[in-house]
Amino acid sequence: MAAAQGHISGQSDGADGTDGAEGGAAPSAFRSAVDALRAARLRPELEVEPTRPPKRLAPHAYALEAAVVDGEDDLADGRLVLLHDPAGHEAWQGAFRLVTLVRAELEPEMAADPLLPEVCWSWLTGALEARGLFYGEAGGTVTMAGSHYFGALETRRPATQIEIRASWTPREGLGGAPDAAAHLVAWGDLLCQIAGLPPSGPLDAAVVTLPQRRGPQAP
Repeated sequence: MAAAQGHISGQSDGADGTDGAEGGAAPSAFRSAVDALRAARLRPELEVEPTRPPKRLAPHAYALEAAVVDGEDDLADGRLVLLHDPAGHEAWQGAFRLVTLVRAELEPEMAADPLLPEVCWSWLTGALEARGLFYGEAGGTVTMAGSHYFGALETRRPATQIEIRASWTPREGLGGAPDAAAHLVAWGDLLCQIAGLPPSGPLDAAVVTLPQRRGPQAP
């Protein structure tokens, strides 16, 4: 990932996302939310850059991808998509929606914990609440998948990957835009937590993380 650490790359490579799905200009509330995402300051371990957003989920969309990096190793990675429908969406109960995918490889002893899916879901909601964010209609899945290697690959250790897929509706503020930057920072907290990094400051002091892992993520 080519983005600089701790902030979002200005290179969009066609992934600007501030125009609508039909090519029209985006509403000011959506543009304000995207500007806030671009200006957000994140932990230095995070490499974040824009990526091409989905076109059919909402009239307007903006997407980011990120990785938690330790040297040459990616400890966790994910994608965050901001959706906007100016007319509102009944299922969202609002005009904005945040959708995410987060994944990381687990140590074998952690993968054996039957309560891990519930704990990982609580990390998402806890990250939002720790930043004082109000949200609604949160839903998602936590999935664990294991890999065992055979033949020419039998020297590799068994691996288990955890994946969080979730979405939630951020509360809209002045001008109809949510505090998108704060939601991005909370999402970054989740990524670092699932990567096993220690807390970055007093706000995260009570947070329990996974043991830190080494080695690149599977594609």
